[in-house]
Amino acid sequence: MSEGGASVERMTSLLTGPDGRARCAWVGDDDEYRRYHDEEWGTPLHGDRELFEKMSLEGFQAGLSWITILRKRPRFREVFDGFEPERVAQFGDDDVERLMADAGIIRNRAKILATIGNARLVCEMSDGELDALMWSFAPPPREKRPAAFGDVPAVTPESTAMSKELRRRGFRFVGATTMYALMQSTGMVDDHVEGCWRA
Repeated sequence: MSEGGASVERMTSLLTGPDGRARCAWVGDDDEYRRYHDEEWGTPLHGDRELFEKMSLEGFQAGLSWITILRKRPRFREVFDGFEPERVAQFGDDDVERLMADAGIIRNRAKILATIGNARLVCEMSDGELDALMWSFAPPPREKRPAAFGDVPAVTPESTAMSKELRRRGFRFVGATTMYALMQSTGMVDDHVEGCWRA
């Protein structure tokens, strides 16, 4: 691609918001996406409960847009008891049916069952173990920030390794692409493109 083409690609990877700040263009003109981009995406996140929530929501997102999950996140938190693994691990058949009847979340039985099963696996781990395990796959910081969306991968060797280890331990809905999205959202990688005010 010529330099001119690269500049056009870089420009389309950025969007200037009403506040005059340039952001990654995936934000669009949605206020909730803008807030998420500015306050959460790419910011380091730690804690077993926090990472279990991210794992769960990323699993529910599979095949859908992230904005759908963001808009439903308050209800997800409500019906999944704040994603406290100890509470979710106690969910039984009645809870599954309750969740399947709740239009405020993604009503996917396999994903609901996976979230409950994953919570039980987290409860078998020692305090801080999930955090340490997931962060052990964080790659070293890039030497150069992505110049455009085309430079951002969908999967990496690290997300593949994380997925493989989590699956080995019995976790579900933790594919390599889903785990790379989790790595982006939890700050294990920083994919804010060049020129973004968060970069």
